[in-house]
Amino acid sequence: MGRSEVSAILMRWNELATAEAAREILPCCGSQRWAHALARLRPLTDAEALLAQSDEIWWQLDPADWSEALSSHPRIGEKKAPESATAKSADWSSQEQGGVACSGESVQEQLKRANDDYEQRFGRIYIVCASGKSVEEMLAILYRRLENDEASELREVAEQQRQITQLRLRKWLEL
Repeated sequence: MGRSEVSAILMRWNELATAEAAREILPCCGSQRWAHALARLRPLTDAEALLAQSDEIWWQLDPADWSEALSSHPRIGEKKAPESATAKSADWSSQEQGGVACSGESVQEQLKRANDDYEQRFGRIYIVCASGKSVEEMLAILYRRLENDEASELREVAEQQRQITQLRLRKWLEL
């Protein structure tokens, strides 16, 4: 996609009412505060500005806002998105986790057990930026992250959500 098409997408988005702009961008992250803060920063003239502002807002949010974003994701390996997820977010999650459906039953069972262990340990679902990763890679990362302390894991999960948001913003812009 050329620069003019990206500019056209942003120009159209820049012209929306703030609430509508926030609603349109919400599937990229899942946090209402993030979406509204980003919508209030318009006009944004290019993809680089959008991506940079997204990151800046993300790191200024509270852990409760991070939790809201996480709640819009299905568990790794689950096909059904949570009710809080938008249709666009659910579709993107399905694409991002495409490798899980192709894995064997044994690996899927290991992933389910490890997901349960993670949720019991940290009180939230395990997320990882799944694009381009095999189910075995995601499982290995999950096992490694089970060794984290709470503060380290909160930072890790926030970084994974930030990466997912960046990928989804690029998809939204059709880059």
